Amino acid sequence: MRKVTLFTGQWADLSSEELFPKVKEMGYDGVELACWGDHFDVQKALNEDGYCEAKWAQLEKCGLTCFAISAHLVGQAICDLIDERHKSILPPHVWGDGEPEGVRQRAAQEMIDSAKAARKFFDLKPGGAPEKVVVNGFTGSSIWHALYAFPPTSQEYLQKGFDDFGTRFKVIMDEFDKVDVFFALEVHPTEIAFDIATAERALEALDQHPRFGFNFDPSHLAYQGVDYVKFIYNFSDRINHCHMKDVWFGHGDGTVGVFGGHTEFLDPRRHWDFRSVGRGDVKFEEIIVALNDIQYDGPLSVEWEDGRMDRLHGATESCEYVRKLDFPRNTNLAFDGAFDNDAQ
Repeated sequence: MRKVTLFTGQWADLSSEELFPKVKEMGYDGVELACWGDHFDVQKALNEDGYCEAKWAQLEKCGLTCFAISAHLVGQAICDLIDERHKSILPPHVWGDGEPEGVRQRAAQEMIDSAKAARKFFDLKPGGAPEKVVVNGFTGSSIWHALYAFPPTSQEYLQKGFDDFGTRFKVIMDEFDKVDVFFALEVHPTEIAFDIATAERALEALDQHPRFGFNFDPSHLAYQGVDYVKFIYNFSDRINHCHMKDVWFGHGDGTVGVFGGHTEFLDPRRHWDFRSVGRGDVKFEEIIVALNDIQYDGPLSVEWEDGRMDRLHGATESCEYVRKLDFPRNTNLAFDGAFDNDAQ
């Protein structure tokens, strides 16, 4: 059975000392460590003696493990058109003076450092490093503002965005390759890849770089109308990590569309909102079958978001739901093999 972990990104208001015992109490096997709050500090991991060992000791004390770290926030700044919103999500040393290209360059270096920190951290994992060391994250996009084709947007204009992404991320992926680490883009609105078509185009821009793959998350695909199960099969050799996250869509009052209508989350007019796992409209049974078909053996990482529910209650029930839902694939006898004379 696959390990069930909790992505700590939405829990960064709690210190790891406060959070880890709660994660264990909620029933999880481990965590996907966010590179913000105090959950995983990239620069301390690289430069502070004993930091990685202490983090593993902290996890082991609570009976937890880890399979991936997540660098979503700095990743967003690599290709984005930088504005004042980015200052709130970036470490001060990455934001610097806020000059856009400088921010992008420093964010790219921080992503490279994240790969080096991940390799160092997982090489110190008690019992040995996982077969695949993964850094999850975002890429940002210089063309997200051109999502809708007016003023008229040519393919040449859009291609410049993919070329910019390719130029910036090929260098980063080459550095990931040097330390034997995989990147997993969470395909998501505001990223260079936000559905199947753009994910294919992103891979083309990278010349199919072997270190670039995906953190599969159905919630961001479902409310757009993208076939999230098809995504698994189309990119079967690129699924480096998996988020279990639910979304409720098609339940608004008809006044707000898929783009959100500049409303806040939880506004009852909204077309979609995130829900505790199992309480939305994502068909997780089909996802588990597809993951088994492609022989994905990595963790099932719950990214819990549901503003209508107490989070300890929600994350606990999500863990229980995912653990009950998962099942091992059949690796031996065909289901009808017992009828074969040779099997008697």
